[in-house]
Amino acid sequence: MNEISVRVADWHRDYPDLRRIREAVFVVEQAVPPEQEWDGDDEHAVHFLACEGEFAVGTARLTPDGHIGRVAVLKDWRGLSIGEALLQAAIAQAARQGLGELKLTAQVQARAFYERQGFEVVSDEFVEAGIAHVDMLRRARLAV
Repeated sequence: MNEISVRVADWHRDYPDLRRIREAVFVVEQAVPPEQEWDGDDEHAVHFLACEGEFAVGTARLTPDGHIGRVAVLKDWRGLSIGEALLQAAIAQAARQGLGELKLTAQVQARAFYERQGFEVVSDEFVEAGIAHVDMLRRARLAV
């Protein structure tokens, strides 16, 4: 296996890879309706791609209002800390943009993953696209 790298993606140029990953994870595996997966936030978000060599295996996005979402890693590449690398890239980008709070809607089964990255649950459980979720928040840590 080659080393995994994470880079900022270009929504238009990298769209085929972004779509392939999100379709495989959310639409096919998790049965999220396509009309819920694709929204108006994509055009304005900063997207990230995790790649093994030149092959894209994971993605995430950061919207201008500080919402991290669409974190997805292809099945055969899970368990390799790729999700963590994507999340760290989004957190670093948010810091560069001066965003003081980051929000996300986490699937309940991924709650501990996000808690390890400093996110706190700020809602009761709710169902979205047939999957239990919670809203989470991470406040920027000030340097001392």
